[in-house]
Parts: sequence; structure tokens; C-alpha cells
Amino acid sequence: MKHLLIDGQKCIGLKYYSDKVIDALLAQIDGTSHSERYNMAFLPNNKPNLNAIFNTFRGVAWVNCDHFFDKRSNIRDNEPVDMARLREREQTENIRLCPDSYLDKLELKKYSANTVKSYVSAFESFINHFPDKYIDAIDEGEIRDYLKTLVRNNMSDSHINLAINAIKFYYEVVMGMPNRFYSIERPRKSSRLPKVLSQEDIQKLLESANNIKHRCVIGLLYSGGLRRGELLNLKLSDIDSERMLIRVEGAKGNKDRMTLLSHSLLNDLRIYYKEFKPREYLFEGQMGNQYSPQSVGNIVREAARKARIKIRVTPHTLRHSFATHLLENGTDLRQIQVLLGHGSSKTTEIYTHVATSTFKSIKNPLDFIY
Repeated sequence: MKHLLIDGQKCIGLKYYSDKVIDALLAQIDGTSHSERYNMAFLPNNKPNLNAIFNTFRGVAWVNCDHFFDKRSNIRDNEPVDMARLREREQTENIRLCPDSYLDKLELKKYSANTVKSYVSAFESFINHFPDKYIDAIDEGEIRDYLKTLVRNNMSDSHINLAINAIKFYYEVVMGMPNRFYSIERPRKSSRLPKVLSQEDIQKLLESANNIKHRCVIGLLYSGGLRRGELLNLKLSDIDSERMLIRVEGAKGNKDRMTLLSHSLLNDLRIYYKEFKPREYLFEGQMGNQYSPQSVGNIVREAARKARIKIRVTPHTLRHSFATHLLENGTDLRQIQVLLGHGSSKTTEIYTHVATSTFKSIKNPLDFIY
């Protein structure tokens, strides 16, 4: 079973190898037609027709519904995003804005602020590529042509994948047709190794921090393997000094986890608390609000400049370094996976490619010659 949109009508597509029995059974279902374009049988998408398909083929053929019903759970417990600013934007002449139905669905699904911003931007770029065409009438071939345009414009693989996700969100989630565009090809995923600092560079970075607050920001990113957003969401109650742990709530994938708290960092945090007196969040701005992502990035970048570190250093570089240094010091890969909050061990395994301990036991063949 596939989702089809034919002449503006939602349809159930039935794709199967030619079979006389199935042909005969389909002929018994009223309203069944054949699409030359999609090369499959189809009938209007409604409950009576769904029931007719299952009743007709029960005990005769297996109906694969994987491409028809969405089994994925999108329930998230994080705070809903304020959509008022997006909804109140002024309509500019010749520029199409994201439909309200799209914004409503993003809000109901409780997507993060970054995801909402990225999806809306990508989807508006897409619909403005077809300024005179009704959105629901854009077909799979035209979507593929649009993606080819992105490729010709040298857009990155991540940008193209974002565009696909944003487009599919509308047609499959907003319109309620899961996996409708099942044959849209994604760019082949590239495999890049993370950039990692040495422990000496981490020390230089900490020593180059402007003040105790900046030192704590850098120290927590590294010693806890935290993502930038996780650091910003930390509250005073998340620092467990008795068990020397940090509680990370609502992290990526809506998962809670515990990670390590450094003894030396705890001393710095106590000094920082006495000096800055944060009230709710561990790191707050001048007005007592939550610290901004830009501020964290600036802190890390400025410290790296002062430390004369040659590679580009971001908050995520410190997370990569945390995992790599643990691995080099003999920590089990499964334990590192738990500390980082990775859902799959394959994600964590990438650090085996950059850990120096992986290569220390290997003797270079040139050394055998000399």
C-alpha cells in the first residue's frame, strides 16, 4: 500500500507483482482503477475502501502497510515553541509564507525551536520555487527537479536532507499521507571524522578563559560531554555534588541522562556561584534570563583564539574531545555511549577512528624496513 495524490484526491495505491488471483480480487472492489503514471492500481482513500482491501485479501495475500501507516512516535515533552512571531509576519508581495496548517502541526508535535526554524525556512524556499503552483498539486517529479536545483547550486548534503525532511513533513504529516514520497532519493551520507583537541589544548583553552564564568562554561562542555543546548538548559538542581554527577534533562531525542561532574570543576562552580549568584538556570544573561547559544559559541571561540589553537573550535569540539579522551584512557565504549546519550553504539564507534590508543599498538610498516 502506498499513498498517492491523483487529480487532487488522496488515494490508496496498491503495488504488486502481476498475479491473476490478485487482479480478480481487486476487480471485486468498487472504484478500483489503474494509474499508468505510477504503474499501480488505486482507489479513493477512505475507511470503507481500507476495510474492503483488508477483508478482500485476508487469508489470501499479505498487505504490506509499512509505507502507508506512520508508526513513528513524535510525542515530545519539551516546552512548546512560541509560534506567534512566525504567524504574525507580514506577507511580502510575491513571497509565499508557510501555511498555518504547517505551523500548527509543528506546534502540536512540540518540535524544538531550532527544528521549527529550519523546517519553516526550508519549506518556504521550496514553495517559492513554484510561485504560481498550488502546493498540494506539486508532484514527486517536481520535487525531484527542485532537489536537483539544490545539488546544482552546490548545497551541502545536510541542507538537501533538511529540505527533504521539511517537504515530506508537509505532504506526509500535515496532509496525513505517511511515506507518500517513498522514492525520493537522499544524498549518500558522508562519513567525516570529528575534530578533536589534545588534553594539552583543553588545558590551554581553560587557562585562556576571560573569567570564572567562561571557565565553567568550557569546563562543563568538556568534562560532561555536553551539547550546547544541554548546557544552556542546566539548572542549579542538576548539579549533584554528592554523587559527582550532572543530570541532563530533555536532551536530544527527549532523553534524560546522567553524566560526569569533575572534582576540579566543582570548585570552580562554587566560586562562580558566589560571584554571579544565578537564580534558576546555571548560566544566565545579564537580565537573569537563559544564557544565549551565541554567547557560548563566542566564549569557546575567543578562548581558542587566545590559546592559539589552529583548528576551528566549537562547543561540540569539546564534546568530541571528551569522548575521545575517555576512550584513550580505557573507558568502555558502552559506558561512553551512555554518558553521551547516544541511541546507537554505531554513533559512538566513530571515536575509535580518532583515538590515539587505537593506533599505538600498530607498528608502521616503514619502521620494519628501517
